[in-house]
Amino acid sequence: MEMYKKGAVRPVTYQKYELAYRTLKELVPKLRLGSLSRIRYQQLLNEYAQTHEKQTVMDFHHLLKGAVLDAVDEGVLKKDPTRKVVVKGTQTRKHKPKFLDQSELKTLIEHLDLGNDINWDWMILLIAKTGLRFAEALGLTPQDFDFSKQTLSVSKTWNYKAEESCFGPTKNESSVRKVRLDWQLAMQFNQLVQNIDPKQPIFVQGKKVYNATVNDRLERLCKENNIPAISVHGLRHTHASLLLYAGVSVASVAKRLGHSNMTTTQSTYLHIIRELENKDNDKVIQVMCEL
Repeated sequence: MEMYKKGAVRPVTYQKYELAYRTLKELVPKLRLGSLSRIRYQQLLNEYAQTHEKQTVMDFHHLLKGAVLDAVDEGVLKKDPTRKVVVKGTQTRKHKPKFLDQSELKTLIEHLDLGNDINWDWMILLIAKTGLRFAEALGLTPQDFDFSKQTLSVSKTWNYKAEESCFGPTKNESSVRKVRLDWQLAMQFNQLVQNIDPKQPIFVQGKKVYNATVNDRLERLCKENNIPAISVHGLRHTHASLLLYAGVSVASVAKRLGHSNMTTTQSTYLHIIRELENKDNDKVIQVMCEL
């Protein structure tokens, strides 16, 4: 990991490799790579699957498979023991809905507590209207706003998971971007950040931040207003889905969200894209019939 991954991948990604390594040591402390067979690899995954959901097991498998294929290339293993593996997992727990529709989001925004001082409701509004990731929103400082051009520069995050929270890099190079703001949001934040240090994070202000704190606030607002309870990340999905339904191109949505490529956007919002394609097909037939 240190030779090939450390310094080449983001710290968050490297932590995943470290976690996979610790998990391996707990599951199979005496297993040697040279003795890894298809049956033994399947047993390893099955044991991990007893306490993890299928998607988590799949992610774990992908990390291991990369290392195993390197071992095959180096001649440590003669065959790929991960071939035709079966990925299992515990029953998926009930997840929160991924996004709200336009009327539900409008109801949520109408009931936000948007006073004269920065609070979590202001962050909820900002993410809903920009599609920023949670850590990106935390990393915003007053100087990231260009109110004359109604743009917001995303160039860093706030590493709230670290023991001593600090600024961190964006998820990838494509995440460094400028996001256009609507005039109303720009005016609101122009007033809010007047007395805040231009280089200090707007939403942190010297206190430890937890993702659960904002999620709990958002869930409470949703339940109070009889709309589906979503997570803060669900606001990002909501933002993207509303743009797609409004006819904004996948390329533009991908750029606004900071996705590294359109494939990520297409796979994440495949159900919406397929629904829009069906509507487009109807339009095609209608246009052709009018010729």
